[in-house]
Amino acid sequence: METDWIWGFAGGLMIGVAAAVYLLFNGRIMGASGIIGGLVDRSGLATGWERAAFLAGLVLVPALMALTFLPGADTNITNNYTAIIGAGLLVGVGTRLANGCTSGHGVCGISRFSLRGMVATVFYLLAGGVSVVLFKHLLGVV
Repeated sequence: METDWIWGFAGGLMIGVAAAVYLLFNGRIMGASGIIGGLVDRSGLATGWERAAFLAGLVLVPALMALTFLPGADTNITNNYTAIIGAGLLVGVGTRLANGCTSGHGVCGISRFSLRGMVATVFYLLAGGVSVVLFKHLLGVV
């Protein structure tokens, strides 16, 4: 039996626990776009060290996990850097339009039964599906 699903399950558990701990200790929703946005627009400088630590963990923990448990794992990411940069920009625009990101709406919003979070999650999943069909299957750029 394939065991790759275990990594997705473990990652989901880690994200869920992190969101619960963040809410429990800070009383705020763990939305990555809001955490980053507070550093960028300087509105969150009072908690800047906490925001920076969160972002460092967001990058370092998966990197350490990959090096420790999955050295040389194939990520299936494209080598088309234009597509990667374009995708990142589109995610940023979508995050601004939705007034939050997947962690805020999808993980934290749905778990709190937030209608806004549920609607946003449906639309970003639909947009992701349309993007895959368009950019991978129709245009062949990724």
